[in-house]
Amino acid sequence: MLLLLRASFARLTPWVLLGCTAAQVPAPPPGDDRAPPAVVAPTPTPPAPDPAKQEVALPALAGWNATLVLDQGPIGIWTLAEVKAFSDYACPEIAALDDLGRLHLLWSYSGKWTPVTTVNDGKWLGGFVHADLDPRLDGPEIYTGSQNGNVWQVTTHRPVFCSSRRIAQIPGREVHTLVGGDLDPKSPGSELVAFTNPGGVWLLRPGTVGETWTVMPLGDIAGRIRDAVALPTAATAPLEIGTVGRHGKFEIFTLEGSVPHWRAVHTAPMGMGRLALRPGATVDGMVVYTVADDGCVWRHERDAAHAWRTALIYVGDQGMRGCAAGRFDADPDVETVAVYGYCKRVELLSKRDDGWHAETLFVDRDRGHWLTRGEFDGRNATDELVATGYSGRIVLLSRPPGFGLPGVRTAPVVR
Repeated sequence: MLLLLRASFARLTPWVLLGCTAAQVPAPPPGDDRAPPAVVAPTPTPPAPDPAKQEVALPALAGWNATLVLDQGPIGIWTLAEVKAFSDYACPEIAALDDLGRLHLLWSYSGKWTPVTTVNDGKWLGGFVHADLDPRLDGPEIYTGSQNGNVWQVTTHRPVFCSSRRIAQIPGREVHTLVGGDLDPKSPGSELVAFTNPGGVWLLRPGTVGETWTVMPLGDIAGRIRDAVALPTAATAPLEIGTVGRHGKFEIFTLEGSVPHWRAVHTAPMGMGRLALRPGATVDGMVVYTVADDGCVWRHERDAAHAWRTALIYVGDQGMRGCAAGRFDADPDVETVAVYGYCKRVELLSKRDDGWHAETLFVDRDRGHWLTRGEFDGRNATDELVATGYSGRIVLLSRPPGFGLPGVRTAPVVR
């Protein structure tokens, strides 16, 4: 009987072991000199590098460097801006608006980036203005709007703290784009203008009682304004705002006596998404770049007579969603503009003697939605680029130290 039981156990052992944990693995029966099966502990996954604790490098192309500023996984980031909000620190901050209705102000220290987060709207934020619009507060404020139709005012406090409050609500509208400043020369003080979806224009001014602002509808418009940039304007004229929209138009918007005026510059067969003003622009001469949904990139030049000339300079992939103009070449006379979009690639367009050239600088893990320029690295002679979108990441792109600085000694590259 004992021999029969031992034989049965030997036949069952391999099957029993499949249901045993490491602590439950039985020892071999008496007389069996086989070693117990080895137990291999799982290899722990190392934590992802934190850009708030160290500089995190990412793969880049064409001799550029890429570093991670923020990574919030699947939570998309839709708008970026360079801003100087914290007076205690010299380096500009990066402002970012995300899909959960949060505003992040990111300040840097030796390659590290720390987010300061405010606003909790619950729906995406769109539109960003940094200007001194509220005479009841000292210094400039930050304004943003949301898919819920809310308009938020953000104030900063030393050294790196923010507070926010809702100042207005536009029922049934998504606040997509904002512009602010002394927009109307016929009205005292400054104004905030909101462009909404469904298409509409709204004028906001600080109220006389409490924290809320007055909201005045200025009429409905076709399409949806996706981007707006202040243009050089004569001192006595209403501030000119360049706009592009889903209706496929690049237009000049002005406000006079609380009445909006529009002047068309260019109409594209597809929706237009972003625009950028070339640095060095003046009232008598400027260059504006626009990108369209079908991947076309347009260059618009205005001369001293205020006549516009438009040229198609690049045809890229569908879904162009980013445009940033600046100095990105060692030669300051080379005209450069960067574009970004659903193709996931940040591309640099450079105008040389033989025409326009395109090169890829960075490829993100998901579709791009916004691109901006800024001065975040003083070790080169060029501007930097900041990209974001559906990847939930903010990525800083920069030229290597010493780029464009002939005769300047640089530290050796350690890999």
